Amino acid sequence: MHESDVSQFTGGLEAHGLYNLNEIFWNLPTPALYEQSLLRREGSLSHLGPLVVRTGHHTGRSANDKFIVDEAESHDQIWWGTINKPIPENNFDILHQRMASYLQMKDVFVQDCFAGADADYRMPIRIITEYAWHSLFARNMFIQASPEELKHHEPYFTVINSPRFHAIPSQDQTRSETFILVNFHQRLVLIGGTSYAGEIKKSIFSVMNYLLPGKGVLPMHCSANIGKDGKTALFFGLSGTGKTTLSADASRTLIGDDEHGWSDNGIFNFEGGCYAKMIKLSPENEPEIHSTTQRFGTVLENVTLSSDDRHLDLDDGTLTENTRGAYHISAIPNATLDGRGGHPENIIFLTCDAFGVLPPVSKLTPEQAMYHFISGYTARVAGTEKGVTEPSPVFSACYGAPFMPLHPRRYAELLGERITKHGARVWLINTGWVGGPYGVGERVAIPHTRAMVNAALDGKLDELPTWRDPVFGFEVPESCPGVPDEILNPKSSWSDPSAYDAQARKLAGMFAENFRTFSDEVTEDIRAAGPQTG
Repeated sequence: MHESDVSQFTGGLEAHGLYNLNEIFWNLPTPALYEQSLLRREGSLSHLGPLVVRTGHHTGRSANDKFIVDEAESHDQIWWGTINKPIPENNFDILHQRMASYLQMKDVFVQDCFAGADADYRMPIRIITEYAWHSLFARNMFIQASPEELKHHEPYFTVINSPRFHAIPSQDQTRSETFILVNFHQRLVLIGGTSYAGEIKKSIFSVMNYLLPGKGVLPMHCSANIGKDGKTALFFGLSGTGKTTLSADASRTLIGDDEHGWSDNGIFNFEGGCYAKMIKLSPENEPEIHSTTQRFGTVLENVTLSSDDRHLDLDDGTLTENTRGAYHISAIPNATLDGRGGHPENIIFLTCDAFGVLPPVSKLTPEQAMYHFISGYTARVAGTEKGVTEPSPVFSACYGAPFMPLHPRRYAELLGERITKHGARVWLINTGWVGGPYGVGERVAIPHTRAMVNAALDGKLDELPTWRDPVFGFEVPESCPGVPDEILNPKSSWSDPSAYDAQARKLAGMFAENFRTFSDEVTEDIRAAGPQTG
């Protein structure tokens, strides 16, 4: 069949329990998906071409509504707990049947794609959606199959996404009417009750994180790019730390902004697109990403749109601060379309430390790298809620705990092996506050952060004198090209050094408390690489 055909040809959808569908829209190209989205009033066409959509009351991931089916094949592999919560097989099957019944006599959209740019580890996937714009999202985000590949495409994993179908919590053993269910045995993901497209992307990421370690591949929640010297760099960091912004550098070639694997062949992107935060996006500080808001093909979630002239207001966070844009990686002028890079020479951990304690740039030993990789720290700023007066820490193992089905030790061990084997240097970059905590100090300017990142990647920090942070044990450069010396030592930037000492001890204690969960599963060298709490 031609890739843009619309027909009743089922293409094996019966294997997913889908019968008696109305029209099946197979692998529609971007213009046709625009037409269907606008025809169905799913979104609006904005100035210069992006499709603007609303996701309803779910404007971000619904982490508490994600479950993994507890079945014999995967049971002993999963790191069960508050993140990887079990749901019985029988409940999954019943909910699957009801979802299939709901979709009868309805239109569905199918995109047959791939996850993984390395042909040795590429996974064929199928995304079945109720909304046309979700199909466009999938087409943007995953690796598109060629017409020849579509003739032989057999999905290894399938996602069925039906936002208007809801669970019955008392019957299905879900937390709410929203659900994201991953069944590794049936190789099937069910998503319902939410229109937030990120659930599609992250469910496939979770699948890759489960499958690849068994093949000796480290799956990573990171961005990656390549310098003019051909050297690859990785950027790890939780939301809000600058991972996407800093990796989209005009002087470097982008491999991908979010999900990668590290195999014996090098680095490879899992995806074919990017999913960036849009709130307060600046053409001066993020020109490459900002330009995607002015092109046909981009999907913008919850971005404010003028009803008169259809211009965007990227500064408006009325609906959510988590406004998002999904675009094909070809929208970034300096991106590589093959999604591949060599073994990284530099690895950067990004954190937004709102406590104002961590140095803006420091170098980690391999043991410290594994400790902080498992910790996955950043901080949220104080909110407007009454009584909330200081930042709160966020620890997400491997910088992506919600998507890591296996124990974090598995991923950390793979990281440590690769750092040692390939001699990668690891840096911790604090994009947060200096001179005091949030509300007192100032956030590190993006140009200064870029200067620190570039100096680390270019080797300009290697021979500079350093001092050792007495609490965290980091080696901190005394100077950095393009960065004021006074911000490199956080204690000296505080007006009250004793207040800094107290804050540093407090944050060190938070690290230690969080790491207790993992301390019995790691070596003494890794445990000893944490901050001093005495």
